[in-house]
Amino acid sequence: MSVGRFLYGTSSWSEKSWEGVFYPRGTKSGDYLGCYARQFCTVEADTTYYRIPARELVAGWRAKTPAGFVLCAKFPRSIVHAGAGEKPDGTRVLVPEHVAADTARFVDVMSALGPRLGPLVLQFPYFNKTAFASAEPFLERLDAYLATLPAGLRVGVELRNKAWIGAGLLEVLRRHRAALVLVDLVYMPHPDELARGLDLLTTDWSYVRLIGDRAAVEERTETFDRLVLDQGARLERWAEFLRGLLPRVRETFAFANNHFAGHGPATIRDLARRLDRERAPLAPDAAGWPEE
Repeated sequence: MSVGRFLYGTSSWSEKSWEGVFYPRGTKSGDYLGCYARQFCTVEADTTYYRIPARELVAGWRAKTPAGFVLCAKFPRSIVHAGAGEKPDGTRVLVPEHVAADTARFVDVMSALGPRLGPLVLQFPYFNKTAFASAEPFLERLDAYLATLPAGLRVGVELRNKAWIGAGLLEVLRRHRAALVLVDLVYMPHPDELARGLDLLTTDWSYVRLIGDRAAVEERTETFDRLVLDQGARLERWAEFLRGLLPRVRETFAFANNHFAGHGPATIRDLARRLDRERAPLAPDAAGWPEE
Protein backbone atom coordinates (compact mmCIF):
# COMPACT_ATOMS: atom_id res chain seq x y z
CA MET A 1 0.00 0.00 0.00
CA SER A 2 1.30 3.44 -0.92
CA VAL A 3 1.62 5.79 2.04
CA GLY A 4 1.84 9.56 1.73
CA ARG A 5 4.76 11.58 3.04
CA PHE A 6 4.73 12.40 6.74
CA LEU A 7 6.35 15.78 7.42
CA TYR A 8 6.65 16.66 11.07
CA GLY A 9 8.05 19.40 13.25
CA THR A 10 7.07 21.93 15.89
CA SER A 11 4.90 25.01 16.26
CA SER A 12 7.58 27.72 16.09
CA TRP A 13 11.36 27.49 16.34
CA SER A 14 12.12 30.47 18.60
CA GLU A 15 11.93 28.94 22.09
CA LYS A 16 14.97 30.10 24.08
CA SER A 17 14.68 27.31 26.66
CA TRP A 18 15.50 24.79 23.89
CA GLU A 19 19.13 25.94 24.08
CA GLY A 20 21.33 23.23 25.51
CA VAL A 21 18.69 20.60 24.68
CA PHE A 22 17.59 21.06 21.09
CA TYR A 23 19.92 23.87 20.06
CA PRO A 24 23.59 23.86 21.08
CA ARG A 25 24.16 26.06 24.09
CA GLY A 26 25.08 29.59 23.03
CA THR A 27 23.26 29.43 19.68
CA LYS A 28 22.22 32.92 18.59
CA SER A 29 18.49 33.41 18.07
CA GLY A 30 19.14 34.39 14.45
CA ASP A 31 20.67 30.95 13.90
CA TYR A 32 17.81 28.98 15.44
CA LEU A 33 15.96 28.32 12.17
CA GLY A 34 19.02 27.06 10.34
CA CYS A 35 19.83 24.76 13.24
CA TYR A 36 16.22 23.60 13.42
CA ALA A 37 16.20 22.78 9.70
CA ARG A 38 19.06 20.33 10.20
CA GLN A 39 16.80 18.25 12.44
CA PHE A 40 13.30 18.61 10.99
CA CYS A 41 12.05 19.18 7.45
CA THR A 42 9.08 21.41 8.27
CA VAL A 43 8.01 24.02 10.81
CA GLU A 44 4.95 26.11 11.61
CA ALA A 45 5.50 29.85 12.00
CA ASP A 46 3.39 31.15 14.87
CA THR A 47 4.75 34.70 14.62
CA THR A 48 2.74 35.49 11.49
CA TYR A 49 -0.47 35.33 13.53
CA TYR A 50 0.56 38.48 15.40
CA ARG A 51 1.90 40.53 12.50
CA ILE A 52 2.53 40.26 8.79
CA PRO A 53 6.29 39.78 8.47
CA ALA A 54 8.46 41.93 6.26
CA ARG A 55 9.23 40.37 2.90
CA GLU A 56 12.94 40.59 3.73
CA LEU A 57 12.38 38.49 6.85
CA VAL A 58 10.53 35.81 4.90
CA ALA A 59 13.28 35.79 2.26
CA GLY A 60 15.71 35.29 5.14
CA TRP A 61 13.75 32.23 6.30
CA ARG A 62 14.15 30.79 2.82
CA ALA A 63 17.89 31.52 2.81
CA LYS A 64 18.40 29.80 6.17
CA THR A 65 16.71 26.54 5.18
CA PRO A 66 17.72 23.86 2.68
CA ALA A 67 15.97 22.82 -0.49
CA GLY A 68 13.02 20.60 0.36
CA PHE A 69 12.29 22.32 3.67
CA VAL A 70 8.64 23.40 4.08
CA LEU A 71 7.52 26.36 6.17
CA CYS A 72 3.86 26.60 7.14
CA ALA A 73 2.33 29.70 8.74
CA LYS A 74 -0.81 31.15 10.28
CA PHE A 75 -2.88 33.86 8.68
CA PRO A 76 -2.73 37.11 10.66
CA ARG A 77 -4.99 37.80 13.60
CA SER A 78 -6.42 40.80 11.76
CA ILE A 79 -8.12 38.37 9.36
CA VAL A 80 -9.28 35.51 11.59
CA HIS A 81 -9.97 37.40 14.83
CA ALA A 82 -10.27 41.03 13.76
CA GLY A 83 -11.00 42.27 17.27
CA ALA A 84 -8.89 44.83 19.09
CA GLY A 85 -9.35 43.03 22.42
CA GLU A 86 -9.59 39.44 23.61
CA LYS A 87 -12.91 38.75 21.89
CA PRO A 88 -13.12 38.45 18.09
CA ASP A 89 -15.13 40.99 16.13
CA GLY A 90 -17.73 39.09 14.13
CA THR A 91 -18.56 42.18 12.09
CA ARG A 92 -15.05 42.21 10.60
CA VAL A 93 -13.85 38.56 10.46
CA LEU A 94 -13.31 37.64 6.78
CA VAL A 95 -15.26 40.71 5.62
CA PRO A 96 -13.62 41.91 2.37
CA GLU A 97 -13.41 45.62 3.15
CA HIS A 98 -11.67 44.83 6.44
CA VAL A 99 -9.39 41.94 5.46
CA ALA A 100 -8.69 42.10 1.73
CA ALA A 101 -5.64 44.35 2.02
CA ASP A 102 -4.01 42.28 4.77
CA THR A 103 -4.81 39.07 2.90
CA ALA A 104 -3.17 40.29 -0.29
CA ARG A 105 -0.12 41.59 1.57
CA PHE A 106 0.27 38.40 3.63
CA VAL A 107 -0.01 36.08 0.62
CA ASP A 108 2.44 38.22 -1.35
CA VAL A 109 4.98 38.32 1.48
CA MET A 110 4.79 34.58 2.09
CA SER A 111 5.38 33.94 -1.62
CA ALA A 112 9.00 34.98 -0.96
CA LEU A 113 9.46 31.44 0.36
CA GLY A 114 9.11 30.10 -3.17
CA PRO A 115 9.11 26.27 -3.18
CA ARG A 116 9.52 26.22 0.61
CA LEU A 117 6.01 27.63 1.12
CA GLY A 118 3.72 25.14 2.82
CA PRO A 119 0.06 25.35 3.83
CA LEU A 120 -1.21 28.55 5.42
CA VAL A 121 -3.61 28.12 8.32
CA LEU A 122 -6.74 30.09 9.15
CA GLN A 123 -6.81 29.49 12.91
CA PHE A 124 -10.13 30.86 14.09
CA PRO A 125 -10.89 31.59 17.74
CA TYR A 126 -13.99 30.37 19.52
CA PHE A 127 -16.95 32.45 18.33
CA ASN A 128 -19.81 33.06 20.76
CA LYS A 129 -23.28 34.08 19.60
CA THR A 130 -22.43 37.77 19.70
CA ALA A 131 -19.92 37.12 16.93
CA PHE A 132 -21.96 34.61 14.88
CA ALA A 133 -25.47 33.52 15.80
CA SER A 134 -24.83 30.09 14.26
CA ALA A 135 -22.48 28.25 11.96
CA GLU A 136 -24.34 29.19 8.77
CA PRO A 137 -23.37 32.88 8.50
CA PHE A 138 -19.76 32.00 9.32
CA LEU A 139 -19.67 29.27 6.67
CA GLU A 140 -21.12 31.64 4.07
CA ARG A 141 -18.38 34.12 4.85
CA LEU A 142 -15.68 31.44 4.85
CA ASP A 143 -16.90 30.11 1.49
CA ALA A 144 -16.71 33.57 -0.07
CA TYR A 145 -13.30 34.29 1.45
CA LEU A 146 -11.70 31.04 0.30
CA ALA A 147 -12.91 31.82 -3.23
CA THR A 148 -10.76 34.99 -3.23
CA LEU A 149 -7.48 33.20 -2.48
CA PRO A 150 -5.03 32.40 -5.28
CA ALA A 151 -5.43 29.07 -7.05
CA GLY A 152 -2.85 26.58 -5.85
CA LEU A 153 -2.42 28.13 -2.41
CA ARG A 154 -2.76 25.39 0.20
CA VAL A 155 -5.01 26.53 3.05
CA GLY A 156 -5.96 24.81 6.29
CA VAL A 157 -8.96 25.80 8.40
CA GLU A 158 -8.99 25.32 12.17
CA LEU A 159 -12.16 25.87 14.16
CA ARG A 160 -12.61 26.09 17.93
CA ASN A 161 -16.44 25.72 17.77
CA LYS A 162 -16.78 21.96 17.95
CA ALA A 163 -20.46 21.94 17.01
CA TRP A 164 -19.62 23.62 13.69
CA ILE A 165 -17.51 20.71 12.47
CA GLY A 166 -19.99 18.91 10.29
CA ALA A 167 -21.13 18.27 6.75
CA GLY A 168 -21.62 21.96 5.95
CA LEU A 169 -18.08 22.93 6.85
CA LEU A 170 -16.59 19.93 5.05
CA GLU A 171 -18.56 20.75 1.90
CA VAL A 172 -17.15 24.28 1.88
CA LEU A 173 -13.60 23.00 2.38
CA ARG A 174 -13.93 20.42 -0.40
CA ARG A 175 -15.21 23.05 -2.79
CA HIS A 176 -11.99 25.01 -2.33
CA ARG A 177 -9.63 22.06 -1.76
CA ALA A 178 -8.83 23.40 1.70
CA ALA A 179 -7.96 21.07 4.58
CA LEU A 180 -9.67 20.73 7.93
CA VAL A 181 -6.91 21.18 10.49
CA LEU A 182 -7.03 18.19 12.86
CA VAL A 183 -6.29 19.33 16.40
CA ASP A 184 -5.54 17.88 19.80
CA LEU A 185 -6.89 20.57 22.08
CA VAL A 186 -8.29 20.06 25.56
CA TYR A 187 -11.86 21.21 24.80
CA MET A 188 -12.14 19.88 21.24
CA PRO A 189 -13.16 16.33 20.25
CA HIS A 190 -10.34 14.09 19.06
CA PRO A 191 -10.41 13.59 15.28
CA ASP A 192 -10.96 9.86 15.69
CA GLU A 193 -14.29 10.69 17.37
CA LEU A 194 -15.30 13.03 14.56
CA ALA A 195 -14.27 10.45 11.95
CA ARG A 196 -16.88 7.97 13.20
CA GLY A 197 -19.56 9.95 11.41
CA LEU A 198 -17.66 12.21 9.00
CA ASP A 199 -15.03 11.89 6.31
CA LEU A 200 -12.59 14.54 7.53
CA LEU A 201 -10.44 14.55 4.40
CA THR A 202 -11.36 17.41 2.10
CA THR A 203 -8.29 17.51 -0.13
CA ASP A 204 -5.20 15.42 -0.95
CA TRP A 205 -3.14 16.54 2.06
CA SER A 206 -3.79 16.75 5.79
CA TYR A 207 -2.63 18.93 8.66
CA VAL A 208 -2.32 17.95 12.34
CA ARG A 209 -1.66 20.21 15.35
CA LEU A 210 -0.90 18.75 18.79
CA ILE A 211 -1.80 21.74 20.98
CA GLY A 212 -2.68 20.15 24.29
CA ASP A 213 -3.65 21.77 27.57
CA ARG A 214 -1.68 24.96 28.27
CA ALA A 215 -2.80 25.20 31.91
CA ALA A 216 -1.79 21.62 32.72
CA VAL A 217 1.74 22.11 31.38
CA GLU A 218 2.24 25.56 32.88
CA GLU A 219 1.29 24.19 36.30
CA ARG A 220 4.38 22.00 36.04
CA THR A 221 7.01 24.14 34.32
CA GLU A 222 7.97 27.65 33.31
CA THR A 223 10.40 26.42 30.65
CA PHE A 224 9.99 24.03 27.73
CA ASP A 225 13.23 22.06 27.80
CA ARG A 226 11.79 18.72 28.94
CA LEU A 227 8.64 16.63 28.96
CA VAL A 228 6.49 17.21 32.03
CA LEU A 229 3.39 15.22 31.04
CA ASP A 230 3.31 11.60 29.95
CA GLN A 231 1.20 11.77 26.80
CA GLY A 232 2.16 8.31 25.54
CA ALA A 233 -1.40 6.99 25.46
CA ARG A 234 -2.62 10.04 23.57
CA LEU A 235 0.24 9.82 21.07
CA GLU A 236 -0.54 6.15 20.49
CA ARG A 237 -4.13 7.16 19.80
CA TRP A 238 -2.87 9.65 17.22
CA ALA A 239 -0.56 7.07 15.68
CA GLU A 240 -3.46 4.65 15.26
CA PHE A 241 -5.58 7.37 13.66
CA LEU A 242 -2.78 8.45 11.32
CA ARG A 243 -2.10 4.88 10.18
CA GLY A 244 -5.52 4.99 8.58
CA LEU A 245 -5.12 8.54 7.29
CA LEU A 246 -1.66 8.53 5.70
CA PRO A 247 -2.48 6.14 2.82
CA ARG A 248 -5.33 8.43 1.72
CA VAL A 249 -3.29 11.61 1.17
CA ARG A 250 -0.11 12.65 -0.61
CA GLU A 251 1.26 14.54 2.40
CA THR A 252 0.50 14.93 6.08
CA PHE A 253 1.96 17.81 8.07
CA ALA A 254 2.12 17.36 11.85
CA PHE A 255 3.28 19.87 14.44
CA ALA A 256 3.66 19.64 18.21
CA ASN A 257 3.28 22.58 20.56
CA ASN A 258 5.34 22.84 23.74
CA HIS A 259 2.08 22.88 25.68
CA PHE A 260 1.19 19.36 24.59
CA ALA A 261 3.66 17.71 26.96
CA GLY A 262 6.34 20.30 27.78
CA HIS A 263 8.83 19.97 24.91
CA GLY A 264 7.63 20.06 21.32
CA PRO A 265 10.62 18.37 19.64
CA ALA A 266 10.45 15.32 21.91
CA THR A 267 6.67 15.06 21.44
CA ILE A 268 6.72 15.07 17.65
CA ARG A 269 9.64 12.65 17.48
CA ASP A 270 7.76 10.29 19.76
CA LEU A 271 4.80 10.38 17.36
CA ALA A 272 7.11 9.80 14.38
CA ARG A 273 8.69 6.79 16.09
CA ARG A 274 5.29 5.30 16.80
CA LEU A 275 4.56 5.61 13.08
CA ASP A 276 8.04 4.28 12.22
CA ARG A 277 8.68 7.47 10.27
CA GLU A 278 11.46 9.10 12.30
CA ARG A 279 14.29 10.63 10.29
CA ALA A 280 16.38 12.25 13.05
CA PRO A 281 17.63 10.87 16.37
CA LEU A 282 16.25 12.29 19.59
CA ALA A 283 18.54 14.94 21.03
CA PRO A 284 20.20 13.99 24.33
CA ASP A 285 18.26 15.13 27.41
CA ALA A 286 15.18 16.02 25.39
CA ALA A 287 13.00 13.06 26.28
CA GLY A 288 13.90 12.34 29.87
CA TRP A 289 11.09 12.58 32.37
CA PRO A 290 11.66 15.17 35.11
CA GLU A 291 12.78 13.92 38.46
CA GLU A 292 10.01 13.93 41.06
